Amino acid sequence: MAFNITVEGRKIMFLDEDKNILNALERKNIDAQFHCRDGFCGTCRCLLKKGTVEYAQFPLAFIGDNEILTCCSTPTSDIEIDIHG
Repeated sequence: MAFNITVEGRKIMFLDEDKNILNALERKNIDAQFHCRDGFCGTCRCLLKKGTVEYAQFPLAFIGDNEILTCCSTPTSDIEIDIHG
């Protein structure tokens, strides 16, 4: 099933081959911060404004309420994120 990601006013489609939200952002040349890609460092932390995500393995980096790590999460619904928040 395909879901939309809204970021910076742009809607992009999350594709199965993206594997995670960060890959979808990179595919569309959206400059998102990252470092480890494994959920350890938290650099890719962003605000989840709307929708839901899941993790194949819960990240080790701290994430607060309404925050996600784009490097290791996938949408389970249409989502809206703030990568600068």
